[in-house]
Amino acid sequence: MKIVDIKAYPTSFRVSKDKQVSLGIGTMTKRDCVMVKVTTEDGIVGWGESHHARAPGTIGHLVNTTLRDLVLGMDASDTVGIWARIYKMQLGSHGAGAATSMAMSGLDQALWDIKGKATGWPLYKLLGGSDKPVPAYAGGISLGYQPPDALAAEAVPMVEAGYKALKLRVGDTVKADIARMTAVRRRFGDDIVLLTDANTGYSVADVRQVMPAMDELNIGWLEEPFPAHDHRSYRLARSFGRTPLAAGENHYTRFEFHRVIEDGIVTILQPDLSKSGGITEVQRIAAAASMWKLPVHPHSSMTGLNQAVSIHFLAAIDNGGYFEADLSVANLFRDELGSEPWKIGKDGCVRPLDKPGIGVEIDEKFLAAHPVIEGAGYV
Repeated sequence: MKIVDIKAYPTSFRVSKDKQVSLGIGTMTKRDCVMVKVTTEDGIVGWGESHHARAPGTIGHLVNTTLRDLVLGMDASDTVGIWARIYKMQLGSHGAGAATSMAMSGLDQALWDIKGKATGWPLYKLLGGSDKPVPAYAGGISLGYQPPDALAAEAVPMVEAGYKALKLRVGDTVKADIARMTAVRRRFGDDIVLLTDANTGYSVADVRQVMPAMDELNIGWLEEPFPAHDHRSYRLARSFGRTPLAAGENHYTRFEFHRVIEDGIVTILQPDLSKSGGITEVQRIAAAASMWKLPVHPHSSMTGLNQAVSIHFLAAIDNGGYFEADLSVANLFRDELGSEPWKIGKDGCVRPLDKPGIGVEIDEKFLAAHPVIEGAGYV
């Protein structure tokens, strides 16, 4: 199981104007991902996804240079030891902070993929889980800032497919956000769970104004109204209403989640398995959260691989919540990069793949045909 090669593939594609979605961080013009391939001396290949950080070439370069030098020759099954080495030699001493956390996340996923393929077990079994239904919500880069009636219409096929929960993009103007939430609630009634994500687009004054409407509309959570480091604003917003606050996709490793958990202000935790340190680290985050009876609803990244990993993970923890199903109208990383990552059931649930490892086959010809496009992905 000795590691003989590590290679990252930063990958991109443009999104046509008619399929672009606007949200709190701007309008999406392209999509990026960073796929990580690890090969062992006996020919086993594992794949993982590192979040692109809106600088995919940079994340790929970090994997292909520093992390490769640190890990090459180690035993692929030693996920704890490899994580500890990267922490000692890079993350905990010389940093690159979030970039290192993202880069090592894809590497860690690939190692778990290798362990599953070596044993013949699917990832959820390796993690101690079972083939259980996992509730899903319709999310990803969808349900954005279009007019209220058009937004409600976009959600119709999602509900018809089986989704019992929808996540709406807020962080526009408070008035427009309330109109959109109200239109979707009226269209589907109280049987559908409505969640919201501001993508850090709100001010404290905005949340003070919007929270009463969210309470009235029975919104399940308000995600990332502020940047991850703005603890003071989260503390202030907690007193504005009953709607729970959610965050975590921009918190890195258990060390950043430590304060979030102990503060008790954010009660919906959303680590990303391609950002927060990989499977090895997000297991630790989930265990810490379980001590405080806090649910974990992982944020999904770009590719079907990350989404498959998220389902395996949720099937293996005792405080798992929703799977975020990326229903973007334009996501080749879900539809063409690899094999099918999930299916939604009429019960609103997904199940983990039952193939060895993560269970998603990656098409390397797709990677070759979609080289990285540097520059901002949101404008």
